[in-house]
Amino acid sequence: MVEPVWTPPAAERELGLEFYRTRTPGVPGRIKARADDFHVQEISTYPRPDPSGAFVVLRVASRDWEQHELAAALARRLRLPPHSVKWSGTKDRRAVADRLFSYAGSLPPADLGLPGVELREAYRAREGLVLGHHYGNAFEIRVSELDRPAEAAVAAYRETEAELRELGGFPNLFGPQRFGEVRPVTHEVGRALIRGDLAGAVDVYLTAVPAGASPGSGDAARRAFAEHRDAARALREFPSEYRFERALLEHLARGHPPERAFRALSRDLRLLFVHAFQALLFNRWVSRREALGLPLDRPMAGDRILRVGRDGTVRSQEPVPVDTDNARECTDLVSRGGALLAGPLVGFETGVAPGPVGELLAAVLSEEGVDPAGFRLPAAPEVASRGAWRPVVLPVPPTALRAEATAVEFRFALPKGAYATVYLREFLKNGATTGAGANEPTNTRSPAPRIA
Repeated sequence: MVEPVWTPPAAERELGLEFYRTRTPGVPGRIKARADDFHVQEISTYPRPDPSGAFVVLRVASRDWEQHELAAALARRLRLPPHSVKWSGTKDRRAVADRLFSYAGSLPPADLGLPGVELREAYRAREGLVLGHHYGNAFEIRVSELDRPAEAAVAAYRETEAELRELGGFPNLFGPQRFGEVRPVTHEVGRALIRGDLAGAVDVYLTAVPAGASPGSGDAARRAFAEHRDAARALREFPSEYRFERALLEHLARGHPPERAFRALSRDLRLLFVHAFQALLFNRWVSRREALGLPLDRPMAGDRILRVGRDGTVRSQEPVPVDTDNARECTDLVSRGGALLAGPLVGFETGVAPGPVGELLAAVLSEEGVDPAGFRLPAAPEVASRGAWRPVVLPVPPTALRAEATAVEFRFALPKGAYATVYLREFLKNGATTGAGANEPTNTRSPAPRIA
């Protein structure tokens, strides 16, 4: 009997999500038919209230808002300087999200006056939020458009959950929304930045319309600007809601070089481009590692591990290098749940270790045409990245499943940085087929790359 191997959709493979860890068939479904099908609540380390504090912390519930767009809208509504509203974790656009923001200023009105945004709480604090200032997120997600009755889908989902637990967890890949939910180009902008091509980065952001992306009201304007290259004309053609694109075009129309125009975007948004390209490299590294048959749940010489506390959270971002002398000790620590195998979020301090692990990273970097030194970004040092490390596999969270008339509701919580869509893709396997016969799938994984 041939063991089934399920193939992810082409759009996912383009973003480095090149495999499923489980062999269960899955039950395809849709997880964002509408915003109300995807609820996410931030599990936060709330800044301590202080009536005399200089900062204001807001807890808002929003529907169909992208993180940067909502922060910019809040700043305009509260008459704050651009880029002054900060947050801890980025949330999905197509969702109902309960999240925190902070800024230095006065308390807001009870009605923020923004469509689809409700102010739940506002108080003063001595400190504001910084990126990563939370524990994780709790999710309630409705999977609809199933190909079978909901009760049968729940039974199949439980089989996948059991397999994931036997395997020791699910791959901690970056989900598609990391690269842009509507127009997945953030990593393409980041690639140009790392190559030192700021003009190319600006061009990609203004003109790229990826094949298969959801149609947008600005697609025609993007295509037109790619042909006529007249920034003043493009300002008349781009819709008013495309504030970030218009900020770039305003600078270009004044004759400013792309390098200066790029700084019209907030530092948070510019960092997002760098982080998205790091996410692509991470996804490809994990996917190729799996394709080569290298373990995802235990370390080898040349790897790094991250220690975790009793609550399962990473204790420190400082990784422990694994070599031939401590490999057995590190493997034992991971097997006991005291550490997790880590993969690289490549930066200018990321070394390429000798042996299969380092050769794999070198191959991925070569394919993408970049060098870790490029993350110094001499043309934009304010968004340079030293690099970091990320768990390769995460434990399976306690998961509640409820069958509805024509859908299944999932409830679970994940640590910060983990993607609910990545966890759910193991259950849904959208786009995967079994081929001509039940035991003879026609789709197989991409061949492993050659490592010189």
